[in-house]
Amino acid sequence: MRTAHAQHRSKWGIAALGALLVTSTSALAEPGIPVPWQMDRQTPVTAEAAQLASFEGWLHVLAFIISLFVLGLLVYCIYRFNEKANPTPSRTTHNTAIEVAWTIIPVLILVAVAIPSFRMLRTQLIVPASDVTVKVTGHAWYWTYEYPKVGEDGGFTFDANIDEEKEPKLLQTDNEMVVPVNKVVKVQVTSTDVIHSWAMPSFGGKIDAIPGRLNETWFKADREGTYHGQCSELCGMRHAYMPIVVKVVSDQAYAAWLKEAKTKYAATDGGSKFASAK
Repeated sequence: MRTAHAQHRSKWGIAALGALLVTSTSALAEPGIPVPWQMDRQTPVTAEAAQLASFEGWLHVLAFIISLFVLGLLVYCIYRFNEKANPTPSRTTHNTAIEVAWTIIPVLILVAVAIPSFRMLRTQLIVPASDVTVKVTGHAWYWTYEYPKVGEDGGFTFDANIDEEKEPKLLQTDNEMVVPVNKVVKVQVTSTDVIHSWAMPSFGGKIDAIPGRLNETWFKADREGTYHGQCSELCGMRHAYMPIVVKVVSDQAYAAWLKEAKTKYAATDGGSKFASAK
């Protein structure tokens, strides 16, 4: 009986370990898709997303060290200055060295955090010369993608609604935004009703879609694949049913998709709704 029970527990342990390994492997094998019990970021596929992940890891280490230091001070104070150890309490009211230290050290820590933070923010806000421009418009509750007409390419618009029959659940759309790999893609974002937010975790980017305003962001994906995001601003009843799908393909596949898309989707007025084509 005891042996059978031990074997049963062993099987459960092996199953749990296997599930953990499968989850970890899935996270590595399928960038752009969240997995159950995932605690870290999705696999970054842009340089900016990789920098954000590295910066976040460094901040966690810094916060852990500060937390240990504060915990150590608390334990020391409890041990050193309790009533039993100090029946006669100290009447110290001022210590210049300690006050200077607890002012200067936090300032230096904040400066050390601010420098890389502002550097990454500057990189995100300054849009380089783009190879592709896509205008994204948020609606309640779907997205519209417009590709401007540049030469023989572009000049069409299409909607992307949630497709609840596809997997992964609640992350698929009937049409995807398609862009070429290793190219700078400028994304112009606005809204027709309430504030939405176009967010793509694997690209390390998120930008609000605000009615009457045209915001801009950019990314340069270095890996082909299909990447999933969602509206990240609470925008109403079906906020959770407003996924984003971006397919990153080779130059040849992108050129073929442009030709197919011009036939599949109705042409616009040549992209005149765009702030710029470049």
